[in-house]
Amino acid sequence: MSQLKKRITDDMKLAMKAKDKQALKAVRMILGAIKQKEVDDRIELDDAQVMAVIQKMVKQRKDSISQFSDAGRTDLVEVEEAELVIINSYMPEQLSDEEVVSAVDKAITDSGADSMKDMGKLMGMLKGQLDGKADMGLISRLIKDKLS
Repeated sequence: MSQLKKRITDDMKLAMKAKDKQALKAVRMILGAIKQKEVDDRIELDDAQVMAVIQKMVKQRKDSISQFSDAGRTDLVEVEEAELVIINSYMPEQLSDEEVVSAVDKAITDSGADSMKDMGKLMGMLKGQLDGKADMGLISRLIKDKLS
């Protein structure tokens, strides 16, 4: 069992003992998504694959929050935000905006990118370096701004 998956399982047990229904619901949701991926792919996930599942859940929550906000459903926004806080606790420390900008500038300089044709190459370079540590949507917007 991966270390991250073990930590999530231990947190589920703690939430059960503490009778923290909101945390328990979120942790069970994470474990359910991990289990679903394992069953679908017929493998046991390692830490990197578990992190990918968690990143997907973070992105889903952010999209849901945006859509619920646009629809004026503050009750659902609050639920999603509470889940997002718990899910984010399993993500690695996020880089500051300055660190992300610096990494994008360095990648552009190192690769010699000068047009939007190079965006895929830059995203590939940066995904390996910053995956899980920064919002890839933000990175994409920064690259577009700098190359256009």
